Amino acid sequence: MTGWLHPAALVLYAIAAVLMAVSFARNDRRLPVVASGSLGLGLLLHGWALFAFTSVWNELPLVGLGPFLSTLAFLIAVGTLIASTLGHALTVGLVLIPVIVVLVGVAAGVGVAPAGDPQAFQGIWFVVHVLFALVGYVGLTVAFAAGLMYLLQFRELKSKHFGAIFRFFPPLETLDRLGRLGLIVGFPFLTLALLAGWAWTARFQGVTAPEMSKLAWAIVSWFVFVGAFAARLGGGRRGHRGAVASVLGFLVVVIVYLVVRVQSSNGGAFL
Repeated sequence: MTGWLHPAALVLYAIAAVLMAVSFARNDRRLPVVASGSLGLGLLLHGWALFAFTSVWNELPLVGLGPFLSTLAFLIAVGTLIASTLGHALTVGLVLIPVIVVLVGVAAGVGVAPAGDPQAFQGIWFVVHVLFALVGYVGLTVAFAAGLMYLLQFRELKSKHFGAIFRFFPPLETLDRLGRLGLIVGFPFLTLALLAGWAWTARFQGVTAPEMSKLAWAIVSWFVFVGAFAARLGGGRRGHRGAVASVLGFLVVVIVYLVVRVQSSNGGAFL
């Protein structure tokens, strides 16, 4: 009965992405506001879909590729709205909303249904582990978007070519602050997720090789955060170094995720 919710949310997210792209091409400052409205409506339907999943299957949408990506996309959408309003960076959705569209599209394509993993939800530690990890990855995604826009804006200023990027993107200071905030929020959550994951594996000894691979993915992600913070130390262009580290770190995390996903043929509980 609620199978239309994910496709409907996907359409609204796609409309928001198109509006952001048109706004960038035309340098129209009004369209991002409309895009945020479409994003908000999509977020409501998306939340309804996740709530319906929990009600029907009596489990949180955390296990299996479809539910995991859907929940991650939902949290990124929440982060996008927060970054757009509190971070005074409305146009950051130009990067973040397409990420949401891809995640929801893949989730809807593979199906948002329980994976039937027998180890799922064995205690509160698993739920805490996955939820905290998701928030950590949202922080890294926001840092990636801010870092990518920072590098593009920096290149625009350095070349003294004040075109669409200069007019549409937020100032470097705003992007640097947003990227730093994403790391500050995401890092402690990912750290707590690792601790909860350790507690979960210590409680249940039947941990399979795929689960260990996924835990290794989280550890790699943790070191990516550390590297991004380290890049901001010292003098010179700390913002520029931090942006480069956030972008490259995000790409490393995505690549490792794809490798782990290919190795995990059972589609079990993911981080």
